[in-house]
Amino acid sequence: MTDQDEPFIRRPGGARRPDQGAVPPPASPPHGPTRRMVPGPAGPPSQHGQRPSQAPRPPQQGPHQQGAGRPGIGPQQAPPRTTQVGPPPGNAGYQPPRAWSQSESPETRTARPAQRPAPPVMAYNRPPPGPPQGPPRQVGPTPQRPPERSRRRRRIPIIRTLLILLLVMVLGTIGLVVYFDTKLTRVDALSNYAGRVSSSAGTTWLLVGSDSREGLSDEERATLSTGDSEGSRTDTIMLVHYGSGGKPMIISIPRDLYVDIPDNGAHKINAAFSIGGPQLLVQTIETNTGLRIDHYAEIGFGGFDKMVDAVGGIEMCLDAPIDDPLAGINLEAGCQTLNGREALGFVRTRAFANADLARVVNQRNFMAALMKKSTSFSTILNPFRMWPLVNGVVDSLIVDSGDHIWHLARLAWALRSDPVTVTTPNAGPVFTDDGDSLSWGDNTTQFFKAIADGDEVPPELLQTN
Repeated sequence: MTDQDEPFIRRPGGARRPDQGAVPPPASPPHGPTRRMVPGPAGPPSQHGQRPSQAPRPPQQGPHQQGAGRPGIGPQQAPPRTTQVGPPPGNAGYQPPRAWSQSESPETRTARPAQRPAPPVMAYNRPPPGPPQGPPRQVGPTPQRPPERSRRRRRIPIIRTLLILLLVMVLGTIGLVVYFDTKLTRVDALSNYAGRVSSSAGTTWLLVGSDSREGLSDEERATLSTGDSEGSRTDTIMLVHYGSGGKPMIISIPRDLYVDIPDNGAHKINAAFSIGGPQLLVQTIETNTGLRIDHYAEIGFGGFDKMVDAVGGIEMCLDAPIDDPLAGINLEAGCQTLNGREALGFVRTRAFANADLARVVNQRNFMAALMKKSTSFSTILNPFRMWPLVNGVVDSLIVDSGDHIWHLARLAWALRSDPVTVTTPNAGPVFTDDGDSLSWGDNTTQFFKAIADGDEVPPELLQTN
């Protein structure tokens, strides 16, 4: 049989190859270990030829050669190796690695496929290693920031609560103001009459100190040393003027100032209150001074001590000690804090060399100190002081029918910053049908005209004592 009749021929080395060309071995699997193939002895060149640049590889010698180290089997007696072409039956997808014989030529061998190196492991978002900073810090999960809608929903209840609290405070304050305003005692003091002054500069209050004991029990009269006199008289007449451009002024009108009382002739000015009450007193002051009275307040004994105690007392500095059993006080010289009972005796006492003139000076100084203490932040922001103070004001004041508690607050605020305190200038003492009096002079007319016109009062007319 010739080579053309037999499809496969046996070559030296035991390998059978097809007549036409060499069947390339199957590719090694892409993964896993690749078995090393040991070629057999060099055989004749392939029918396809070889590239001139390649030379036949000499057969490898060593203990791994076929037959080496086996007794009775030499290199020539090694069993032939066969290469199965095509997949075995029953497993069409399997291709075993090809075994090369020693007779295979270099051009018929298939190069071992190069294995692709594993991709490097990339570390993202990691800082470069540095020197050790101490024990590793426990890193927990990153807190999730709540969405904007959730934060807005949490803020809405807080804002709503604050608004409700603010509304309750405002409504509560308004309710208390209205409540205390309704408790004020009112009288028709600023009644119109023929020839009344139409207007004057700024705002003018008439403050009257009354010795009325109305509303006081027998125990309170004994504690405050008010006496048992009935009726109502006034020993204190003050004007408070502000809003005409200059500093606020507290003007004391001596009770012995001799004036014309409408329809009653000439008398001491305090007689107008005894004759016709607040209406006649207002008319007497307006017709003699040319000032229009805008507000009226009468301060009685009742509630005055509570008002002073509510603000924690008033500090006064005395040039000399005062001992007046009729007023119920015994005060030492120097600066000291007066409680309600002591303050009431201090503004009532006449135990001085010049009697009434010294008393009006003390009354003005005490009034200024009381207004300053009443409008301080320590009083306004302290409800345990503020509401007892308002309650004392309500109990001790009688106001005009057109006055309200917010007008009193405006008065106190105007007097909180060092007002000018003066006594009405006069022409000196004079003896009248009513006894020792103070006469009305040209300086008195000039003084009140400057205030009514809103002009600056000449310094020579400012009598501070």
